[in-house]
Amino acid sequence: MIDGKNINIEQLNDFMSTSMSGYLEMEVIEVGDNFLKMKMPVSDKTRQPFGILDGGASMALAETAASLAGNLMAEPDKRCVGLEINGNHIKAIKSGFVVATASPIHLGKTTQIWQIVIHSDKDALVCMSRMTLAVIDK
Repeated sequence: MIDGKNINIEQLNDFMSTSMSGYLEMEVIEVGDNFLKMKMPVSDKTRQPFGILDGGASMALAETAASLAGNLMAEPDKRCVGLEINGNHIKAIKSGFVVATASPIHLGKTTQIWQIVIHSDKDALVCMSRMTLAVIDK
């Protein structure tokens, strides 16, 4: 549950299935009070030519997690869109999957700021990211 809303994870994953997140096989795995978790496989779709997880794939996962969470937190007549994102890539991963956890830092009327922590399936810290969302009218 996010902010008192009942969230159906299957519906969220269906909603994302025809976009980039679907192509990269991102999947919402848990939604709780003020957080959202997604996972993504480290595969040929997400690795760079040197065989490790591409930093762009990590950032795509971070942005997807924060944007989805932000929109779930927004008022019904509002939508959240990305304004800025940054990330520090900490550990190279060659296989398995990564899990992103998005948590709010600031939930304002015109902006939201989210922290996204990405870990490997072996619990190694892979990436730390922060994203600012603009809250706009639908």
